[in-house]
Amino acid sequence: MRLVNHERNAIDLRTTPVHLGLGSRAKPVEGFAWDPEVLQAYSAAVAADGGEGRMVAIFDGDGPGDHWERHPAGDELVVCLTGSVTVTRDVDGVPERVVLGPGEATVNPAGAWHAVDMAGPASILAVTAGLGTDHRSRTDALPTEHVGTPGPPAP
Repeated sequence: MRLVNHERNAIDLRTTPVHLGLGSRAKPVEGFAWDPEVLQAYSAAVAADGGEGRMVAIFDGDGPGDHWERHPAGDELVVCLTGSVTVTRDVDGVPERVVLGPGEATVNPAGAWHAVDMAGPASILAVTAGLGTDHRSRTDALPTEHVGTPGPPAP
């Protein structure tokens, strides 16, 4: 995994996310994978950006998401590109659902547990404050912490 400083070719956001960092810099993340070691290397490489850093990526799917997540360092923008998606957030222990069609977006507030379900084949673009992101399995109906309890402070 490495950050590329001056990419001039087309970037496939499905395989190569882009990190938006301090100084309005955009750096593709070459060799990225949803693997603990790669995620740790990515976090170390962008640590100087703190809570202001953002990852931009496209996700394709079909069906319910398998996890809850939250981003304590900042809000997350979720944009539906194709298909239909439902974003479910835990708001004080009550599920809040937002259905998105192509071109529609929603903002997951910092610290809010949320999950994304896709109704048939769909794609989303996510702009995420990744620092300190937490994940939990969807085997539980809702996580135990709520929007008012964003979790531990980001380092």
